[in-house]
Amino acid sequence: MEFLNPSYEETKINQRPADRLIELRGKTVGIISNGKENTAPFFEYLSRILENKYGVLKVVQRIKGNYSAPAEDDLMAEIVGWDAVLSGVGD
Repeated sequence: MEFLNPSYEETKINQRPADRLIELRGKTVGIISNGKENTAPFFEYLSRILENKYGVLKVVQRIKGNYSAPAEDDLMAEIVGWDAVLSGVGD
């Protein structure tokens, strides 16, 4: 019998969580999808709620290249410019 270690292999960087946002009005919120079929309608609906109810200035939607892997380096670099990030899965 072979056992596999499912943990992420890269060295973890010590960092603290981002400061909590007081409000979403006027902010840019990114949504990262794993690319599975059912995420598209859900995230479209969520985008409308963020804009219409919470005053989010801009919603950026991105799809990871591989649903089971961490986000790509270029996507991680883009995230730095967003005020908040939502990441989700759909099956």
